[in-house]
Amino acid sequence: MNIGYPYARAKETDMSQDPMLNKATTAINDNQPGAQDVWRIFRIMAEFVDGFETMARVPAAVTVFGSARTKPADPYYQQAVALGRALAKRGFAVITGGGPGIMEAANKGAKEAGGVAVGLNITLPMEQKSNPYQTISLTHHYFFVRKVMFIKYSHAFVCFPGGFGTLDELFESLTLIQTRKIDPFPVMLIGTEFWSGLIEWMRETLLNRHATIAGPDLNLFRMTDDIEEAADYLKKCEEGRSWQKTQGFSQLAQEQQVTAEGTRYGVRPTVTTVQNFDNDTYDGGSGEDDHPDSPARRAARNADDFPQE
Repeated sequence: MNIGYPYARAKETDMSQDPMLNKATTAINDNQPGAQDVWRIFRIMAEFVDGFETMARVPAAVTVFGSARTKPADPYYQQAVALGRALAKRGFAVITGGGPGIMEAANKGAKEAGGVAVGLNITLPMEQKSNPYQTISLTHHYFFVRKVMFIKYSHAFVCFPGGFGTLDELFESLTLIQTRKIDPFPVMLIGTEFWSGLIEWMRETLLNRHATIAGPDLNLFRMTDDIEEAADYLKKCEEGRSWQKTQGFSQLAQEQQVTAEGTRYGVRPTVTTVQNFDNDTYDGGSGEDDHPDSPARRAARNADDFPQE
């Protein structure tokens, strides 16, 4: 089977002498085990390169998330159009997932106002209908590459009512901010009627009942119904008047600064070994050391199977 080189589309150079490429090509042509995974690396690389090269020319941008099922007659659709327009007038590009519903509305508002409307589309088993209001368009195969583009090139997130995809993007952004894996940026929720129940659940269940989050974590986002208020706030954040970078976040060491792809270096986890494994604080086993599936036995097997350097 003869194969091409997807990365060459982004970098027009002769890769015929590339030893890594030649090794991958040979492995695939010989049907070697794991060869498809080797080739997948190049496909992922090509998708990142296309994304980086395209998005690098996008000005300061706000990403708008929301349901693809929202119809044009829905008030939230009209609000998303108004937000796209308001952001464009304040100099922001508007990034969406490129689909219908809220994504279409935000792109529409930005384009009609003469702004930059970016659509980061995704190929799905059931065809996604791309909206016609994109001035810059990319199509992704991998969700995780698409998410990197959202995070790396966004100065803020705005979430309208949506489903699992919207919730996924919301909570991923909050996780990255909470863990300081990225610099904090504004996260806005539009629609108090829609979001209030979730926020109340977070406060009562996560914070008060189970203590799985801290109180300040509920300050990582803002909620409003006022589109102009949201746009003004994001503009002020961009100008540095109410930016959140120093609110509750301690100073980070130089080795923990943000990397080129947009995330932050961290501290390597401490590996638990058999010698310092504490059965009394481990809640995943029977507690009987002579049991074949006891924590101590499992730790010993893991140490043998996955030795640490």
